Amino acid sequence: MNPVSDNLIEVKALYKSYSNNGTSIPILTDLDFSLKPGETVAVVGASGIGKSTFLHMLGALDRPDKGGLWFEGEDVFAFDNMRLARFRNESVGFVFQFHHLLPEFSAIENTMMPALIRRMSKANARLVAKDILTRVGLEQRMLHKVSKLSGGEQQRVALARALALKPAILLADEPTGNLDKERSDQIHRLLVELNVELGMTLVVVTHNMELARCMSRIVTLKDGQIVNYEL
Repeated sequence: MNPVSDNLIEVKALYKSYSNNGTSIPILTDLDFSLKPGETVAVVGASGIGKSTFLHMLGALDRPDKGGLWFEGEDVFAFDNMRLARFRNESVGFVFQFHHLLPEFSAIENTMMPALIRRMSKANARLVAKDILTRVGLEQRMLHKVSKLSGGEQQRVALARALALKPAILLADEPTGNLDKERSDQIHRLLVELNVELGMTLVVVTHNMELARCMSRIVTLKDGQIVNYEL
C-alpha cells in the first residue's frame, strides 16, 4: 500500500538479513524512516551495525527481504530493472566508502560517467563535470588519472561524480573519511550550499560529529532500527 504523505522518501517495516554459515543474521528489522524534500540527515551508530546496508536500501542498490520504499509516492521496489536503473541515475547520487572509480580514466572522465549514461552529449557532460570538479577543489587535477590521485582526491572525485547531475537525493557513506580537516570543512560547506541552492535532500552516514551537526537532523541506527539521536 502506498503511504499517503508529503515525504520525499517513505520507508515502512524494512527488514534485511544476511546468511552466515547457514545462520540468518538480521541487519535491519522492521525499520521505519521518512525524509522530507530538502531535508539533511546524518545517520550515526556503531561500526558494523548496518548503516551502509541502510543507505543501499534507500538508493535501491539492494532489495529488502520485506518492507517497502516509496519515492515521491512511487513504490520503488515494484519497478522493473530498467526503471530501477533509471531511478538511480536520475534521482539519486551515491558516494561510497570505497570510491568505485575507474583507475585507468581521468578524474573528469569518471565524473562525466553519469551524464553519459543519461545520453548527454560528451561536450555537455564535460562542462558539467568540469564545473563540479572545480567546486570540490580539483580544477588543477581533473585531467590526472584516478590511479595517480591521493585517497583524499579520489574521495572528492567520487563526490563530484555523485553531484554532477544535481540529484534529488544524495546518499553519502563517510564522504569526508579520507580528507584532512581543511578539505573536510570545504566538503561540509559544499554540501550545505548545494542543499540550499538546489533543495537537494541529503543522507550522510558518518562518524564525524562535526559533519553530522551540519545536518538538520541526526538519527542513530541501533538494533536494526532508526531511533532519535541522544547526546
